Amino acid sequence: MSARTLVMGYHTLGCLGLDALLRHGFDVAAVFTHHDNPKEEIWWESLAGRAAQAGIQVHYPETMKDAQTQALVGSYEPDFIFSFYFRFMIPPEVLDMAKRGAFNLHGSLLPRYRGRAPANWVLVNGETETGVSLHYMVAKPDAGELVDQEPVSIAFEETPRTLYAKLEAAAVTVLDRSLPLIKAGTAPHHPLDLTQGSYFGGRKPDDGRLDWTWSALKAFFLIRGVTHPYPGAFTFFGGKKLFVWWAKPLDKEPFGAPGTVLSVTSEGCLVAAGRGALLITRCQFEGEPEYDAYTFCTLHGVLPGAKLGSD
Repeated sequence: MSARTLVMGYHTLGCLGLDALLRHGFDVAAVFTHHDNPKEEIWWESLAGRAAQAGIQVHYPETMKDAQTQALVGSYEPDFIFSFYFRFMIPPEVLDMAKRGAFNLHGSLLPRYRGRAPANWVLVNGETETGVSLHYMVAKPDAGELVDQEPVSIAFEETPRTLYAKLEAAAVTVLDRSLPLIKAGTAPHHPLDLTQGSYFGGRKPDDGRLDWTWSALKAFFLIRGVTHPYPGAFTFFGGKKLFVWWAKPLDKEPFGAPGTVLSVTSEGCLVAAGRGALLITRCQFEGEPEYDAYTFCTLHGVLPGAKLGSD
């Protein structure tokens, strides 16, 4: 059976997806991807570069909804379409062009954490497990029948970078299990019960603001979920935006109003939270160098009794 395939993707996950398709004998005719955004910290591999090395045509659509792009997709007469961390919604008009099916690789254990930025959301929400899911694509995002999924554990001090490494390994496992079945036309169809799931939208930089009335644990989960290479959790001090790149939650009495600096030592800057206290260890003012918290506090005169949070 013919396996003429289009890849719509981005990121290292896109590279791994392309590699897997080629490894399993899919005829990848073209790759649709994105130009890198200069405002983002680019830490992932280039799918465009990977495709070019393999002699595969690369396209950079601005949307998948315009007639010209859809005509381009149709001109390839694809049997399969695979989406690997593609940032655009793929409309039904395009999905229907895949004669043998359209599939998406999603970074969560569907039906939980459908939608955008699942790797960040699971960290922010304090989850202890996530994974990757390969599913059939339908008009509704991340709602099509499941082919396969692979769980991964989330460590307490997990960051987006370390979690992505786990998700990348899980993605290879899922693809190597599933692609031979998809190619043979024998892949399973497991319906998703969306009532047992959840949906999250994309995160914006302003979503990183710390609320000192939260528990220290909740604050830590936000910090770990948006630390480098993401925009970072932040508060304010002296009218300036203060990014908190790493911290440790301590289960102790705060002995002060939320946001109050309790102590400054070589270990960091201890700040009272609504419950417990947060030991900040890495931070920086916006537009200035990043320091360990003790150096930062020494340079900027942050002393016990100072208040964080007011802008």
